[in-house]
Amino acid sequence: MRIEKLYRKLEDTLEVRMYDIKEEDLYQSAPKEFDLPNFPFEKTLDSITNDIDIFIPHNDGEDFIVHRLGLNALVRGHIHQDDVVGRLLSKVSPGFFEVLAEPLREVYKTQNKVKLRFFYHYHEKLSRFSNVTIISDMGKLILVSDHRANREHKLTTSDEDRYDEKANLIEYFSQTGSYYKINDKYTWTQGIYNIINRGREENDEYYNIVFDLVIPTDRPLIEKILQILDNGQTSYEAVIRIRTHDGTLKYIEINLYSKFDENGNLISRYGLMKDVSTESNRKITRPVDYLLKGFKNSKRLALMIEPLNLKQYEFSEGFYNIIEVDPSEYKHSREVLANIVEEDVRNKLLQFIDGENDEINVNFTYNAHGDKNYQKSCEMYIERFEFGTEIHSIGFLTDITEEYTKQLELIEANEHQKVLIKEVHHRVKNNLQVLNSFLNLEKRAYKDKPDIIIDHMQSRLSSLAILHEKTYNTTDFKNINLKEYITDQDSQLRSLIGLRDGIEFVSEVDGDLNLTIEVITPLLLVIDELTMNAIKHAFPDKSMPNKKIYKRIKKLDNQTGELTLKDNGVGIENPDKITKNLGCEIIKNLTKQLDGHIELYEHEIGTGYKLTFPLNMEHTIEG
Repeated sequence: MRIEKLYRKLEDTLEVRMYDIKEEDLYQSAPKEFDLPNFPFEKTLDSITNDIDIFIPHNDGEDFIVHRLGLNALVRGHIHQDDVVGRLLSKVSPGFFEVLAEPLREVYKTQNKVKLRFFYHYHEKLSRFSNVTIISDMGKLILVSDHRANREHKLTTSDEDRYDEKANLIEYFSQTGSYYKINDKYTWTQGIYNIINRGREENDEYYNIVFDLVIPTDRPLIEKILQILDNGQTSYEAVIRIRTHDGTLKYIEINLYSKFDENGNLISRYGLMKDVSTESNRKITRPVDYLLKGFKNSKRLALMIEPLNLKQYEFSEGFYNIIEVDPSEYKHSREVLANIVEEDVRNKLLQFIDGENDEINVNFTYNAHGDKNYQKSCEMYIERFEFGTEIHSIGFLTDITEEYTKQLELIEANEHQKVLIKEVHHRVKNNLQVLNSFLNLEKRAYKDKPDIIIDHMQSRLSSLAILHEKTYNTTDFKNINLKEYITDQDSQLRSLIGLRDGIEFVSEVDGDLNLTIEVITPLLLVIDELTMNAIKHAFPDKSMPNKKIYKRIKKLDNQTGELTLKDNGVGIENPDKITKNLGCEIIKNLTKQLDGHIELYEHEIGTGYKLTFPLNMEHTIEG
């Protein structure tokens, strides 16, 4: 027997895969050590569709006494209640003890419920699966399983009764998702919600949320597919069309699989779905599109999502600008490396592609169109990371030709320029880590509100894209004019949110306010967070007229600056409550990084914040 465990963050579920299970692996004879009273309502519990297993913590949760096993477990093990009741789980079922000890102990210690999903494999084929919830009640630990295999169905059925297992991909940027239907209830992965452009809702387990959106002309096809699958066929593939709640037409590739028992009765259904809408007709509907839109106006800076995936890569417009290839003609393959002049860089990239390391940070010369007379100087940073069982990648490609040409003589004469390049690389990596941290925090805080996450990430990406675009045009990271950045930031906010929500952004910034890169980066992010907080809380009535967010940034003296940001919204009824939300926590942390001080202040209408911050911070570079 082989056991693999994986925690699915998006579903808050521990996934357990058990391979090549035999009955003797599950249970074994063990002496009875505890006399327990018969469990009440035994016949009632046996008659319901869910399995109910009950354990009593022993020795402060080091082991667990079996008080009851569900009928399904007894049938699998060819055992009776008398064979297991009063025994320690570690002795009567070492295999299940290995899997369940940790989650049982967690529920016992915290009194919080834990969710698990079990997949049972035989000869590398999926034979069945079940969802389990562990709760604590009356000093006992209760396992409730929402699936029970056919009572007459043996654990090791023949391979002919099984279907091939498809990849279970749950990935935040993905347009691929899956679902399970067991006992007339559905379980949907995050990818499905990405496809249909909405968050989870309370009644989603009771109907097919994808098929419900199928356009009228394709409904007969759905009825035909379901009829075929209900009548004994184990799989079916097709492409259907749906119209999401926001009116977007999408083409969805579906792969459906049915599981039957020995008598031909349907036990469960599993579906894998992928958005295959054509690029020419696709509107911006996916989370990844909103991220790419943040780089739309960056011609020399490109965001690369999944650059190591030859089929499912997504690049911002800047990438095709840099390599001078029309997106419709671009073919993603290793052949693109042939246009890189430096052989050592090509070798490093090939080693990275083959998985020898998890990140790469290189400068190189690129021959556009394969012509050495059209050379560009570029830098690239790519990071490989794990999400669940899948490997993903993300990175930046930057055209630094103009900067490199202007600074070539200085680089040859001045060692400081080497430090400059290191700082650029370091800043890109740091900002990528900051974005990743914010995304992880907000996925937990707003997991049912993807629109909030998308707005926040889109705003942050736009600000950082402005920062990168402008700093590549300077060699002085100690005297960056703030007014230019705020003007561009307001323009981006007006384009992304102002026009949509009817909000006017007004700013006044002292023209001689020059800051270091260490100050301006967290300051822009603080302004982003304060602005998004105002958008979220100040204007609950979307029809409210003359909505305005105003900010004033000025010098107080030669060492200190002041940001005032206020809105004309509804104001704050409970300041203590608002200061404890995730947005305010992020603002506090960024203010601390800025070595500043922030406070609420009263004005006639709406809400206002004042932030004081130093105009200079120590200029340090990590190598």
